[in-house]
Amino acid sequence: MLIAGLSLKLLLVLWAGAFVGALAAGGAGFAFALSASAIWLHALDPVRTTMLVVTCGTILHFVLVWPLRRSIDGPRLAPFALGGLLGIPIGVWVLTVANVDGVKFALGIFLVAYGGYALIAPRLPVISAGGRGADTAIGFVGGVLGGIGGFSGVVPTIWTQLRGWTKERARGVYQPFILLAHAATVLVLGTVSLDLSGAVMVAAVLPALAAGTWVGWGIYGRLNEQNFRRLLAFMLLASGLTLAL
Repeated sequence: MLIAGLSLKLLLVLWAGAFVGALAAGGAGFAFALSASAIWLHALDPVRTTMLVVTCGTILHFVLVWPLRRSIDGPRLAPFALGGLLGIPIGVWVLTVANVDGVKFALGIFLVAYGGYALIAPRLPVISAGGRGADTAIGFVGGVLGGIGGFSGVVPTIWTQLRGWTKERARGVYQPFILLAHAATVLVLGTVSLDLSGAVMVAAVLPALAAGTWVGWGIYGRLNEQNFRRLLAFMLLASGLTLAL
């Protein structure tokens, strides 16, 4: 059975990935790429998966950033954005010329270790050193990972936790950063992978994307600071397992 040129089996995979990813992003502000790609990679190649992640992620985070617009601190976001824009072309180049399975596995192990630690630690250490230089470096790493697989928000999200920021301040940095990184990756990667079939896939997942975002945002509104940090830790742990296993 074909719908818009896509088999029903492929559509179910696309819808599942979009809903789960949007649910994660709506609730935690990140992990769309990790959650969606864990499902989409069962049916799509890495380049097409990354294209779908960053295109859908751009749409998703554009919607999610709007309610957080008063929490966005331009000067605080700027070094992350600068580093990300420098790192994205490198990540896209690595994606198109090399096997990135090893990078994803290493990232998964790191996320499992950090997420497990963050869940059991009574409190996380607070890093105040480094200033804008450290923030730029974190943005650069996020940009490289964004180009490789759309994973731009993982390291900045961890960094905002270690900075000790509130959930509004943290999401006001890493969520617009993810939006900028996804949009930039679309511009770089789209020239080689966003064809007619890719556009059809993006259009097909929009209803599932909207449903997952709505449910996830409702969850976020009910979380206090402690529960939000625990949700982030759980999402990092779960995301790491999907990459490492």
